Amino acid sequence: MRKRSARARLAYWSPVSLLPPGDGVPGDESALRDRLEAERASTLARLEALTAEHEGIMAASVDTNADDEHDPEGSTIAFERARVAALVDQARVHLDDLDRAVARLDQGTYAVCDRCGSPITAERLSARPATRTCIDCAAIPPTR
Repeated sequence: MRKRSARARLAYWSPVSLLPPGDGVPGDESALRDRLEAERASTLARLEALTAEHEGIMAASVDTNADDEHDPEGSTIAFERARVAALVDQARVHLDDLDRAVARLDQGTYAVCDRCGSPITAERLSARPATRTCIDCAAIPPTR
């Protein structure tokens, strides 16, 4: 059996447009690109704010010898530093996912699952525009 390209498989299996419905006409690539770019700009702004917050926490804790580990009034500086660092990492991963989504859009494989090659439903892409997997593959636990 001859292998089909990801785009051909998607066209074969999907009676609907390759692109999810958005603010524009369903299947409108430019509306989808605009949505990805808007989400990218929002993520960059969030990353900038989180980075500034992390730097502020680090600067505030440099010259103090406060024992916040036993402070009953709130969280520790170490906890806050770790929380913000995790959010920074999460924003960077999301930014990378958005960049990959734009690249897949350029290649014509945006709505194709990276794992199994099946179409990703418009509903899933509408909810998670940077997703790389169909809902079935997303339910499979990652291998280590």
